[in-house]
Amino acid sequence: QVQLVESGGGLVQAGGSLRLSCATSGDSFSKPNIAWFRQAPGKEREFVAAIRWSGGPSLYADSMKGRFTISRDDAKIAVYLQMNSLKPEDTAVYYCAADRRAPLRIRQTQAAYEYWGQGTQVTVSS
Repeated sequence: QVQLVESGGGLVQAGGSLRLSCATSGDSFSKPNIAWFRQAPGKEREFVAAIRWSGGPSLYADSMKGRFTISRDDAKIAVYLQMNSLKPEDTAVYYCAADRRAPLRIRQTQAAYEYWGQGTQVTVSS
């Protein structure tokens, strides 16, 4: 079992930055892959970025490369999403998700992730 709690969302002007946090907990000894997804009103949930807790390169959606950075903190058992140069189209609810199977090849579909947080709202004003 993996439990996830997102935080750090809010209102920011275009060009600004936010850092989202995903706190993890649970009894499992597994090291899951952790991903960020987002869902804007009227749109499907889309992949943002992901990281393997066990190590290896992170994965980013093309539209996020160069602006977003995913990282982990083993001591705090948390994953972060640093978002820079935010645009109004980044406005969405951002979700943290865990895949306990932790494949070496990170998956980008939401169906691959079995544990989800409640989401945190990010609003970027123009």
